[in-house]
Amino acid sequence: MQIADLPPAKTSAARERLLDTAARIFYAEGINTVGVHRIVEEAGVTLATFYRHFPSKQDLVLAYLQSVHDDFATRAAAAQEAAEDPGDVLRSIGTNITAQLVEPGFRGCACINAASEFEDPQGPILRAVLAHRAWFHALVRDAFASAGHAQPDLAASHYVMLRDGATTAGHLGDPSQARDTFQRGLAGLLRFTENPPTTDDAADPSSPHDATRTSTTSTQSR
Repeated sequence: MQIADLPPAKTSAARERLLDTAARIFYAEGINTVGVHRIVEEAGVTLATFYRHFPSKQDLVLAYLQSVHDDFATRAAAAQEAAEDPGDVLRSIGTNITAQLVEPGFRGCACINAASEFEDPQGPILRAVLAHRAWFHALVRDAFASAGHAQPDLAASHYVMLRDGATTAGHLGDPSQARDTFQRGLAGLLRFTENPPTTDDAADPSSPHDATRTSTTSTQSR
């Protein structure tokens, strides 16, 4: 899926070096603080080569975000192919997300980081980030629906917020605690699919099902 409006890429080793170099620096240091000349120098190409592949720095940023999305989409597709049921898809994607929290150099979600630097809702950078998030929400929403969750849209929104919280806390706080909190939240969401609430559960405010639903609704209202 294309999240960014980019012209067809001219495949070459130089372009790959530019994109790999930009991805490394953008993720580690941010986007607005890094100039084109530094990327060109570290990639070992000429400025003319840069502009041959990327008419502007904005085009490079969009290509970077597209590569982030493509990597995530590839891992999600692998999870779907290997999973025995929709619940396994959600667990596998979650495991992949939380495994990154404890990797050296983890700095949070690349898309959230980019959105914090480009706040114009009509700008191409933020639109690309929002397109990625809409894609991810639809992905997990379909998995929850296939698993039999009674409210797949709410469950998907909760899942996305769990991911956002885990990636932020994993960078700013204790990554192991963020990982464990994400896994507990996901287990609560999946409990709805493994043990659907009965009529009595719905009427009983002390029911674990009701507590999970309340948690989901409260998260959405924040």
